[in-house]
Amino acid sequence: MRSVLLVEDDIFDTMTAEKSFAKFNVPHQLHTAFNGEEALDLLLGRNGAEALRPLPEVILLDLNMPRMNGIEFLTELRGNPEFHHIPVFITTTSSMDVDRLSAEKLGVSGYILKPLDFESTTDLADSLSLLEKLLN
Repeated sequence: MRSVLLVEDDIFDTMTAEKSFAKFNVPHQLHTAFNGEEALDLLLGRNGAEALRPLPEVILLDLNMPRMNGIEFLTELRGNPEFHHIPVFITTTSSMDVDRLSAEKLGVSGYILKPLDFESTTDLADSLSLLEKLLN
């Protein structure tokens, strides 16, 4: 079963992503964290969290979150050789996000416009195609 980690602080966006993933017809397990710190806890198995094993095959990452934002999380992720290879897609409400350049320097695989309703626009259909390739 394929593993996906969604790092998102908005419960509505999380629920929308869960509903959208149900449409994939690909066996997957969706893990969620509400900020970068919780995501690192899941990856590292710290602060009482059980480590995600196998590692997620893709991470969907919101940039604007409390405690540890997406750029801070991505910096930590890319600095750890165990996690450096995991593809990360940034989820954003804007195609002109100021943090995109910082994220690109940290090796993101792409961008997905929120809400994560993968069938609502052509751009999201393209994003779904990319994710399906990663999950198949």
